[in-house]
Amino acid sequence: MTAVARLPEELRFILPSSSSSYQMWVDGDLQDYLHIPYDGTRVEIIDGEIVVSPAPRLMHNIICTEIAEIIGRARHADPSYRWRSVLGNGLNFVAEENGYIPDVIVMDSEVTQEALKLNQMHLMTDQAEMVVEVTSPSTANRDRPPADKQSGKGKWCGYARAEIPYYLLVDLDPAVSAVTLYSIPDQASAAYLHKENWSLGETITLPDPIRIEIPTDDWKPWE
Repeated sequence: MTAVARLPEELRFILPSSSSSYQMWVDGDLQDYLHIPYDGTRVEIIDGEIVVSPAPRLMHNIICTEIAEIIGRARHADPSYRWRSVLGNGLNFVAEENGYIPDVIVMDSEVTQEALKLNQMHLMTDQAEMVVEVTSPSTANRDRPPADKQSGKGKWCGYARAEIPYYLLVDLDPAVSAVTLYSIPDQASAAYLHKENWSLGETITLPDPIRIEIPTDDWKPWE
């Protein structure tokens, strides 16, 4: 398979066995097998397909960093604040043999320490309290709720099916320019039953138990 020096858009691969590609992802061997450079390019398994996405843009990374910094400051200001953030780590959907890489994972500090003790390469879905995805032109369609929610396809459905309590979607599409917090996941329908929206420029207020405010004044849609 040909090495990819610069990836301008999303690529998809299908290997002979979806189970073997999933196991390679779990073992950390899939990126090498596909000759994908370690330059921020992400290799995920979504709905049984290998999805290779280009490295995120600067605004994308700044937003993720700001969210992580706000959570870090909350922990510093209040030692009882129990949440930590992890950037760009794999999330293993064992039951579906899928492997996502959310932009940010928010998890309990004690759960984080236990994962470190176990030397986990990837986190498990039941370890995540909230996941954050920031859209790009190549990822927006799979990050958002699908047009046909009955299909059960895409990350929105996957996160709901795994019953991750909160999904924060930062949509930088100029036609949307909005942030949505999805909650109340329903495993049976693979859907979130509640949502709250903010426009870019407004301050996001996350409810208990995460309890932080995230200003979005400097967040800009892609061009």
